[in-house]
Amino acid sequence: MRTLLSTVAAVALLGAMMFAQAQAPKGKGGGKNPPKNLKVLAPENLMGTMQTFAPALGLEDKGGCNYCHVADDRSSDAKPEKVKARMMIEMVRDINAKFGDGNTHVTCYTCHRGSTLPPTTKE
Repeated sequence: MRTLLSTVAAVALLGAMMFAQAQAPKGKGGGKNPPKNLKVLAPENLMGTMQTFAPALGLEDKGGCNYCHVADDRSSDAKPEKVKARMMIEMVRDINAKFGDGNTHVTCYTCHRGSTLPPTTKE
């Protein structure tokens, strides 16, 4: 039983590592190049913010980062999902700013609840 659990744990760890590597942006310098084409996010909070999108929008089974980003050029604006995401980030910022207390009152998850389309939206 212990061997089976160890094997399962090892396979899970390997799978997680492969998934993380597949989702990592490709480029020279092992990710040490400064980000390009930032319009609403700052370099210092870029990755932290990006990592919140997958669970907030349920992207784990929809291509992860590639749902909004072109796989071989994360800076590209070719996908309309990325352009829409920028608009939504600005909307969330505007809503939070109107409270005037500096706290975060709404996030992507507030409306999206783990779905790319908010459940209250009618198609």
